[in-house]
Amino acid sequence: MDKETLYDQLGGATGLRALVNRFYELMNELPEAKGIRQLHPPDLSDSANKLFMFLSGFLGGPPLYVNEHGHPRLRARHLPFPIGVSERDQWVLCMEKALHELVSPESLRLSLLTYFKRTADHMRNRDL
Repeated sequence: MDKETLYDQLGGATGLRALVNRFYELMNELPEAKGIRQLHPPDLSDSANKLFMFLSGFLGGPPLYVNEHGHPRLRARHLPFPIGVSERDQWVLCMEKALHELVSPESLRLSLLTYFKRTADHMRNRDL
C-alpha cells in the first residue's frame, strides 16, 4: 500500500476545501489580517479556488492547478504584491487558526503548518 499523502490525511478534496474556505473566512473576519485581506480582490472566490487547486497538488493530491494553469510559478505570481514580514505573518495567522479549528491529529496540523510557514516566508519580496 502506498503511503498516505498529506492531502489524504486532510480528508481529500472535502477536507481541503473546508480548510481553504475557513482560511478565507478568517481573513475576512480578523482585524489583524486587514493588511493581507486588502491585497486580495473583494470577491475571494477565485482566490479560494486557486489556492484549493494549488494545495491539492502541493499536498499530494490531484495536480489541479498545474492541469489548468501550468506550473504554479508561485513566487513570480506573487511579485506584484508587496509581501513583507507583516503580510506573511497575517497569512500564517489565518491558516494557523483554520488548521487549529479543522485539522487533527496535532501531528498532521503541525506538518501542514510547517509547510505553510516555509512557503509563506518564501513569498516575501520585501524585508519589512
